[in-house]
Amino acid sequence: MAALSDIRRVLISDLLAPACAEILRSQGGIEVTESPGLSPQELISKIKDYDGLIVRSATKVSSDVLTAGTRLKVVGRAGTGVDNVDVEAATKNGIIVMNTPTGNSISAAELTCGLILSLSRQVPQAASSMKQGKWDRKKYMGSELHGKTLGILGLGRIGKEVATRMQSFQMKTIGYDPIIPPEVTAEFGVQQFPLEEIWGLINDAAFSMCKRGVQVINCARGGIIDEAALLRALESGQCGGAGLDVFTEEPPRDRALVDHPLVISLPHLGASTHEAQNRCGEEIAAQIVDLVKERALVGAVNAPALTRAFSPETKPWVRLGEALGRLLRSLSPEVHGEIQVITSGGALKNSGSFLCSAVAIGLLHNPDKKVNLVNACLFAKEVGIQVNSQYSGTWQTRDWKCREQDCVGTSHFRSPVSLNGTLLVWMGETELPNLVEVLAAANIQLQTFHVSGGHSVAGISAPLPDVSTLGSCLQITL
Repeated sequence: MAALSDIRRVLISDLLAPACAEILRSQGGIEVTESPGLSPQELISKIKDYDGLIVRSATKVSSDVLTAGTRLKVVGRAGTGVDNVDVEAATKNGIIVMNTPTGNSISAAELTCGLILSLSRQVPQAASSMKQGKWDRKKYMGSELHGKTLGILGLGRIGKEVATRMQSFQMKTIGYDPIIPPEVTAEFGVQQFPLEEIWGLINDAAFSMCKRGVQVINCARGGIIDEAALLRALESGQCGGAGLDVFTEEPPRDRALVDHPLVISLPHLGASTHEAQNRCGEEIAAQIVDLVKERALVGAVNAPALTRAFSPETKPWVRLGEALGRLLRSLSPEVHGEIQVITSGGALKNSGSFLCSAVAIGLLHNPDKKVNLVNACLFAKEVGIQVNSQYSGTWQTRDWKCREQDCVGTSHFRSPVSLNGTLLVWMGETELPNLVEVLAAANIQLQTFHVSGGHSVAGISAPLPDVSTLGSCLQITL
């Protein structure tokens, strides 16, 4: 974890509120460079000197950028979406990708509500007509929202904010969310239905099931609405209007929807308020400071399991997991297949995810690869190792097998064996006087010594240059 939190220099490559850089400097002691408007090649050339990168939506954080960023530990997206970041490449390179999921929620919700109102009364079209010197009262006949049904796909922070606001217009709110349970959304007045009963992907089939004249809004992501199907529905009258803040291609080269008289189109303005931009900049800076101080990991897109790993009470368990992985690798260099991490006790009830990553780090120790909590399990799978976890409410003693020594047995030590420093491991008991003599000759101290019915383990102050005089002994440095 220390490597992931060792962030000393951060590059901000998009325009952000001044508070972002100020928080990084004053609270995190981080050196900050603000260079908005870099070309892709300039970014690739510059990024090698930085531990962190903060972007909005303009900078494209490609695989080439991430590979060039040999020091990078974190990419922070000041906003919700990470479409402009190659998250898969970041994970492979052991780089945390974090966003600010709450920073623009209010702004995006308010814009969505504004589009609903504007569509129902054709406000932009009427305003444009007035600017042309016209007075078309009859042409722009609208409809009330009162008593209408609003279907919301996605009932997270933004969806909830939209629902509660539109309920004040006495709209009936229904929706779908793949994660949030129906009983939770019912608490804020949204009845959930299966996706296919609402819309699914908004395409020709979805439009055919709707009331004639249905209006659609997309302030989430381009591609949720089949744009060709939307155009056909508008032309046939099946769709009575659309409000689009996002498009499949941005900016859209095909202007058919943008120029359609029943479409209100915006250039992706969901988060474009002073408040949202200030909030997102402040939040991403605070999240990086928390990471540097090892207080918490917030907003991690590609490493949500690591959120718990950065709390003070779990750090020792992470170190233990890594040590156990290194121990297993030393005892069985050809380890492959499934590795089971078994935990018990209240403190470890929800620790399986990060302990699996920690054990994988120990198993894969490789100075040529940047293996850390972000990518360890991914690399483990690539070499045929699957690390799984199992929680047991009560501790059960289990046999362990040392394939290298071709032995099977159980070992119960009277006091814990510290998995730290250099250890000597024997099958059976060893002669303590001979061990002390060998160590003294090498000017090495015996720090701990444990004996059980099956094994002997000695902790020593430094590695022995030659362990052959100690018989069948394995030396492990953790």
